[in-house]
Amino acid sequence: MIKIYHNNKCSKSRSALSILNESGKDFELINYLQQPPTAEELATIINKLGIKPFELIRKGEAIYTEKYKGKDLSDAQWIEAMVQNPVLIERPIIVSGDQAVIARPTEKIYEILD
Repeated sequence: MIKIYHNNKCSKSRSALSILNESGKDFELINYLQQPPTAEELATIINKLGIKPFELIRKGEAIYTEKYKGKDLSDAQWIEAMVQNPVLIERPIIVSGDQAVIARPTEKIYEILD
């Protein structure tokens, strides 16, 4: 089952959702601002993305600048920061099986769909 971690206010996320709808494939829509992933779920996603937790942080968000910019946190602390402040999570994230992509640019979604 494909999952999309989605924020409807984000144009890239809306574009990825449109591609998923057009694909005809079944998927689960997760509005991660209302249903934040657990630390364990985030760690699994990050592992599938093949990145460090800090690389999933949206550094342009005010909460990042105010609370986290310049801090040297552990991977677990960055994950906890995203759990507590899901707006920090880069979007959209598409997960299917053992694969995941951040659909930026949106065309990266085809890495999951093909």
